[in-house]
Amino acid sequence: MSERPSVVFALERRHLPLLFPPEVMSRLTALADVDPGVVLDPRDPASLDPLARVDVLITGWGCPPLGRDMLDAAPRLRAVLHTGGSVKSLLAPEGWARGLVVSSAAAANALPVAEYTLGMILLSGKGVFELRERLRAERSFVLGQVHRSLGNVGRRVGLIGASRIGRRVVELLRPFDFDVLLHDPYVTGDEARALGVRKVELAELLTESDVVSVHAPATPETRHLVDRAGLALMRDGAVLLNTSRGSLIDHDALTDELVAGRLRAILDVTEPEPLPAASPLYDLPNALLTPHIAGSHGNELRRLGLTAVEELERLLAGRPLHHRVEHGDLHRAA
Repeated sequence: MSERPSVVFALERRHLPLLFPPEVMSRLTALADVDPGVVLDPRDPASLDPLARVDVLITGWGCPPLGRDMLDAAPRLRAVLHTGGSVKSLLAPEGWARGLVVSSAAAANALPVAEYTLGMILLSGKGVFELRERLRAERSFVLGQVHRSLGNVGRRVGLIGASRIGRRVVELLRPFDFDVLLHDPYVTGDEARALGVRKVELAELLTESDVVSVHAPATPETRHLVDRAGLALMRDGAVLLNTSRGSLIDHDALTDELVAGRLRAILDVTEPEPLPAASPLYDLPNALLTPHIAGSHGNELRRLGLTAVEELERLLAGRPLHHRVEHGDLHRAA
């Protein structure tokens, strides 16, 4: 690769100013020949002329899979730096076979998801969502009343999946007085202890946890990982928190539990997404729905663009990439 490679964007144009604000774009243009006004759209053949000279593609949300035709039109292409998370469906098999270097900003996107998770765990332990509904209805409360069921001291939090997000949640929980359980078939007991958590089977985690937070990838093996039988194991009043993918939970079974009032749920993702307008979950006081906001939004997108720039710096310096994705790991990735 030349000292100043040719870099081209392939992503939704509307995201470009947030991913690469002036200070990040300036850092990128100091490294490479890049025209911020040129954004490829693989669906528009007329926009693909720059492929003949491109060395590095910076991709992102809205970029369709890079198929054989596009790869054939880019003989100089050596690296794909993705500003989003998953690259599982981004690159055609021919791209992996060609030995392209692929990097992802999944680690950067994990940070706000973990922060959202921490916030929701703490707020749910204080009964914020239910008590807000009561206050809204009654328009008054008894000053000094002690709510005996509230509090986060000694609560047991069960994490399903030691993904990047799951591990970051573990770090964020350390300053608090929680007992943290983990279920992940790819993590050994020794590794769990090194993280400061206790590894358990899924049934024990569901049975023993006050809060269950889902951080596993969506794969055929994890579909409905928390099914009707698993939900039935959860203790009365327990909270199910999902920031991963809706497919990991049996939503028909969860809806039944929530309508019955036995469980509580905080759902940033659902199946389907969004839920039908007639879903009772919109109106239940024990269900909090948010519109897929746990991941990067607004000024958090800057961190994703910066990740791609830092990876390009390492690539040009001949150093290993921090966030390289290996084809052999995709089967267990999000």
